[in-house]
Amino acid sequence: MSDSIILGIESSCDDTSAAIIKGNCILSNIAATQDIHNEYGGVVPELASRAHQQNIIPVVERSILKANIQQNAISAIGFTRGPGLLGSLLVGTSFAKSLAMSLNVPLIEVNHLQAHILAHFIDDANPMPPKFPFLCLTVSGGHTMIVLVKDYFDMEVVGKTIDDAAGEAFDKIGKILNLDYPAGPIIDRLAKEGNPDTFKFNKPRLENYDYSFSGIKTSVLYFIQKEVQKNPQFIKENLNDLCASIQKCIVEILMNKLEKASKDLGINEVAIAGGVSANSALRAAMENNNKKMNWNIYIPKFEYTTDNAAMIAMVAKLKFERGEFTDIRSTATSKYDL
Repeated sequence: MSDSIILGIESSCDDTSAAIIKGNCILSNIAATQDIHNEYGGVVPELASRAHQQNIIPVVERSILKANIQQNAISAIGFTRGPGLLGSLLVGTSFAKSLAMSLNVPLIEVNHLQAHILAHFIDDANPMPPKFPFLCLTVSGGHTMIVLVKDYFDMEVVGKTIDDAAGEAFDKIGKILNLDYPAGPIIDRLAKEGNPDTFKFNKPRLENYDYSFSGIKTSVLYFIQKEVQKNPQFIKENLNDLCASIQKCIVEILMNKLEKASKDLGINEVAIAGGVSANSALRAAMENNNKKMNWNIYIPKFEYTTDNAAMIAMVAKLKFERGEFTDIRSTATSKYDL
């Protein structure tokens, strides 16, 4: 089983990705991004699915070539079944089915959210993989949740957003600040030059481990409108401090709930996953809690944070070892619970 070679395919949003894994070692991880969405300030589903159709064959070919394997050496094909944009998922699902049939190899469906978490078990994702049970803050443009991971396929969502995801909040606030899409990495970069204590914004008060990010978006909007009326150049003159203050607020919201869950559940094995886990302030907060709260922290390599096929291949490899296969009747789904 350790010699199995798995092809993973990811197409849940706007990145077309293919990866080859052998054992827990990634041999290739190729992605094609779609810059066209920058013009619209967000992902346009119809354009995304069309771009996936153009990209998927060359991306898979490049992945196989970089892995230095023959196509007939592939033992199984894993694909993202959901959650995500249905049109995008249909492209990856249909291609995976066709290729699996032509190669006469098993087909393995993968939950995208589960894959973000299990990416920690890729050989070079961390110096050491997390120990069960662990908490994983899974945070991206579409999802924000705290997951109690008891085993590879035994996961419980203990907290989730009741409105916007953290990544979505970054992007919506970016629009208010007239930043390009995606705004999260831009805010992170500008925040490095600003003072995070310059401005204060409202934080939600929820009793459990759930999140809410609509409040900070509204708080920033009203604050900006008020200040711009007094000084039309306010955003331009204070952009770095605004970004630093907004980022600090969002990271504090994320960490406060994660710290509470860690204390209440008595778990000090703590990981982060998803696109926002690339955020430098969030990573710094995790490093700080490594000392302050005696956490054993797990922060994945940058290439395994955003949507990528390596994490899909990792889950497919684990399912392959368990003989958990699907067939061509499997359908893409925009909603797919853990």
